[in-house]
Amino acid sequence: MLGRCFPPDTKEKQQLRMTKLCDPAESELSPFLITLILAVLLAEYLIGIIANGFIMAIHAAEWVQNKAVSTSGRILVFLSVSRIALQSLMMLEITISSTSLSFYSEDAVYYAFKISFIFLNFCSLWFAAWLSFFYFVKIANFSYPLFLKLRWRITGLIPWLLWLSVFISFSHSMFCINICTVYCNNSFPIHSSNSTKKTYLSEINVVGLAFFFNLGIVTPLIMFILTATLLILSLKRHTLHMGSNATGSNDPSMEAHMGAIKAISYFLILYIFNAVALFIYLSNMFDINSLWNNLCQIIMAAYPAGHSILPIQDNPGLRRAWKRLQLRLHLYPKEWTL
Repeated sequence: MLGRCFPPDTKEKQQLRMTKLCDPAESELSPFLITLILAVLLAEYLIGIIANGFIMAIHAAEWVQNKAVSTSGRILVFLSVSRIALQSLMMLEITISSTSLSFYSEDAVYYAFKISFIFLNFCSLWFAAWLSFFYFVKIANFSYPLFLKLRWRITGLIPWLLWLSVFISFSHSMFCINICTVYCNNSFPIHSSNSTKKTYLSEINVVGLAFFFNLGIVTPLIMFILTATLLILSLKRHTLHMGSNATGSNDPSMEAHMGAIKAISYFLILYIFNAVALFIYLSNMFDINSLWNNLCQIIMAAYPAGHSILPIQDNPGLRRAWKRLQLRLHLYPKEWTL
């Protein structure tokens, strides 16, 4: 959807966009399957908003109460805020495009959604990459001088890196929209012999456009893969060393290391799937209403939800806070009945 350009005339642009969004000829899906996809997407959005909201609330409360927060907590606050905003935006976009297509097809509304979508996705990718980078620097066991110096300075660098990521994501999202706008405005119409039909050059140099749209995905993706892989290898090596010296099979330290390896592996898989789905979605390899395009949307919605549930399960503090919240919610109706 983001990669498609439209002719310069506003009314014709809106008409073409509305036709493209709801053209039944492009739809391969039955009404039942469309309803099912919408239900799955809405469930994923709600789960993601609740899970990320919980993580943000816990660390924000710690930040306010103690006037300070851990570096990992700071990253998680930034990451949770970006994901809540992204999930809310996607849910709002589906609602508006389904109920008021004419309003959604207006230039200001349409491009506002697209700029926000790109910006929040890139922010989420960058923040998750910095979280992986921070864990790698703090946990991995390497003795290189540069690595040890980075470990000493990483706490002070993270706040600057987070705000730099926001600036890079915003600049890139604006750049992507400007590229598409300039490209569309320079796609001159070709008149037919009777001057009643116009053919617009709307998909020239698709590879170049896809490159510009997806440039912001590659760097955080590579950084996340490298740091997560190196951290897994470091933990695996340390676990094997502990196993050779362990006296019992139920060593709590070894179980903690194995749990960390599994959690990071899940993070890595989710991150890669999300980045690939986002790449395909922005590149418009498939029709808007096709099953593959909807599958990309489901994966992109599942990533913030799944990636947020795992820290709640693996982090002892978050797990305890979640159990306390469940207990309060369970007791709350009983207090009203007394």
